[in-house]
Amino acid sequence: MMFTVPILLLALGGQAPSTTAAADDKALQTEQAQPATQSEQTQPAAQSEQPPAQSEPAQPAGGSSANPPDGSTDSDATPDPAQNPVSTAGQTPVPTQKPPSKHDQNEPPTPEHTGIRALFGNLLEDFKLLPSMQNLYIAAGGGAAALAVHPADESVNTYMINHYTQFNAFFAAGKYIGNTPEQIAGAIATYAWGRIFDEPKVSHLGMDLLQGQIMAEALFNPIKLATHRLRPNGSDHLSFPSGHSSITFATATVLERHLGWRKAFLAYAIATYVATSRLHDNDHWLSDVVFGAAVGTISGRTVVHHAADYWAIAPVKVPGGVAVMVTRTAPHN
Repeated sequence: MMFTVPILLLALGGQAPSTTAAADDKALQTEQAQPATQSEQTQPAAQSEQPPAQSEPAQPAGGSSANPPDGSTDSDATPDPAQNPVSTAGQTPVPTQKPPSKHDQNEPPTPEHTGIRALFGNLLEDFKLLPSMQNLYIAAGGGAAALAVHPADESVNTYMINHYTQFNAFFAAGKYIGNTPEQIAGAIATYAWGRIFDEPKVSHLGMDLLQGQIMAEALFNPIKLATHRLRPNGSDHLSFPSGHSSITFATATVLERHLGWRKAFLAYAIATYVATSRLHDNDHWLSDVVFGAAVGTISGRTVVHHAADYWAIAPVKVPGGVAVMVTRTAPHN
C-alpha cells in the first residue's frame, strides 16, 4: 500500500513508471508505444507556450516527426503543407524586385518636385550650367558647319524659290510646327498631363521641354540682335540664327535625353523638316538653320541632367603630395 499514492500521482501526470521487476519485463512490450506516449506528454507543454491558433504538435529530439503506433517511420523530414497548413499560412511570400532595365538606367532621374517653383528654380540652375566644355564643343561644331555651308546660302535659296510650287504643299505646315507658341503649348500640355494624372515622369518631361524652349529663346534672340543679318526676303535683320530651327531642335534633344535615340528619331526628323521649310519660305539662309540646330541642341542638353553628368572634384592628400580625385555623384533633387 505504500506505493499506491506515488503510483496514483504519476498515473495522473500521464506517466507509467516501472516499480517492480515485472514492470521491467513489460517495458520491452511497451517500447513501440513509448514514442507516441512521449509526444502526448510534450504536447500540452507546447500548447501552453504557443497561442492555440498557431500551436503545432511537438517533435521528438532529432527533428523527425513522431512515429505512428504501428512502428513505421517517415523517412521524409520535409513538412507537408497540406498536412500542416498552420506553418505555411503565416508565411508571407517576398515579392521579387524587377531589376532596372537599360532604359531606366539611362533616363534622367525624376526630381522629387515638379511644381511651378521647381520649374523656374531648376531653370536658374540650368543657366549656371550653360558654360561647359560640352556646350563649347557643340557651339564650335555648329559654327564651323554654318561657316562651311555659308558659300551655298544663295544657291540653295534660289533653288528652293524656283521650285516653290512643287514644295509648297509639303512645307506648308513647317512654319506652324516650329513656331514658338505651338511649341510652348505642347510642352505645357505635357507638363499639365503629368501633374493632373500624377505621373511624375511625364510632368518631368514637360518641365524639361519648357525649360529647353525658354533657354533656346534666351540664347538665339540676343544672337539675332548682335549679328543683325538681313533675311533673304529683306523683311528685317533678324536672320541669324533661325528661331524655328533652334526651338524644334531643343525639343528633339530633350526627347532624346528622356526617351533615347530610337524614340526621338521622329522628333529630329520633324526638326529637320521645320528647318528646311524656313529655306522654302525664304525666311532664312542655310547657315541660319544649321547654327540654329546647334543652339537648340545646347539648350536641350543643358536642361536635362543624367546621373553621368554630375562630377565631383576634390583634392586628396597622399604620401609625398596631393592628388586630385574626380568622381561621379548622384544629383540632388
